[in-house]
Amino acid sequence: MADSIIKDRELADLSNDEIGRYSRHLLLPEIGIEGQKRLKAAKVLIVGTGGLGAPLAMYLAAAGIGKLGIVDFDFVEESNLQRQVIHSTKDVGRPKVASAKDRIKGINPGCDVVTYNTALTSENALDIMKDYDVVADGTDNYQTRYLVNDACVLLGIPNVYGSIFQFEGQASVFYAKEGPCYRCLYPEPPPPGLVPSCAEGGVVGVLPGIVGTIQANEVIKLIVGGADSLTGRLLLFDAWKMKFRELKLDKDPLCPVCGKEPTIHELIDYEQFCGLKKNNDEVPIESITATELKDRLDRNDPIQIIDTREPHERAIVKFPQAKVIPLGQMTRRIDEFDPAVDAVFICKIGQRSIFAIRALREAGYTGRLLNLKDGINAWAKEVDPSVPIY
Repeated sequence: MADSIIKDRELADLSNDEIGRYSRHLLLPEIGIEGQKRLKAAKVLIVGTGGLGAPLAMYLAAAGIGKLGIVDFDFVEESNLQRQVIHSTKDVGRPKVASAKDRIKGINPGCDVVTYNTALTSENALDIMKDYDVVADGTDNYQTRYLVNDACVLLGIPNVYGSIFQFEGQASVFYAKEGPCYRCLYPEPPPPGLVPSCAEGGVVGVLPGIVGTIQANEVIKLIVGGADSLTGRLLLFDAWKMKFRELKLDKDPLCPVCGKEPTIHELIDYEQFCGLKKNNDEVPIESITATELKDRLDRNDPIQIIDTREPHERAIVKFPQAKVIPLGQMTRRIDEFDPAVDAVFICKIGQRSIFAIRALREAGYTGRLLNLKDGINAWAKEVDPSVPIY
């Protein structure tokens, strides 16, 4: 059984109103008055107020966490509302941290909410995180996950981790003082583009609610103490098959940040670490805007349009002039291209199409390859508003 991460802190008494509000916690001997006082004294930082951050923030506020910090630089979009239940339709266009703060305060006016309407970076992470007892990672990209992990290790605080994709989720607690860190599990990030984002691959709306509440539960247990956390364990969940699995995680003695002889003593360039920095030696990808493509089609210019999306996406919206070659089939169907005619590659947001172009180049294709900038969503915004944006 683990001790509370704030066991040595002076605890304030609960008011009569607080006793009434948290009475169902107080009836649990595992929490009780002492545990609720610890929750009131605790300071938790949530990185991201999207799918995972939404249930994290709402349930931690409801549980009586005294101070909640929320970090996000994004704005609420309509496509968020399918899963990011902290935001409402009326919040579309607002900063996510502003929308989230309103909802948190609506749940628990006594919660002190601190907002950071900024991206978490190597320059600001330690300053933001140093005053918190625990960090809950609700991010959706590898560079920020490694950043949060390394900052937590350097500061000596636990990192409550969650991730989601399509129907599958993961959760763990990375606390270098007591077990492995995120780098012990994933020493290196995957190559850029290998793992699609939720914006490209999709996610069932309830999944972040399930994983986010598991994270919230782990935060509460760390603060109250007396329970076995997910430290040293990776919880895997498949929402479609409704199955949980658990993997044991060991601390890597050679881990560069939490091992016996660490080589990382300060935050690094995580964009570069994850291979997202532009390589000056790499031939740039030539792009074409939606309006430029429309002009070429209106002039009946000879052009090949290649749709790199999968069949279930084309069921949402089709591009009638396009030849369908999914990304995974691109190089083995190279003979279907005419090097004498410009080829324009399309996908949802203009990311997978870039990987298709790079794959063809590496396979030796010599024709001109163009990427539709910002994908079919740009076509819907700039050319044909009857096309749905998804």
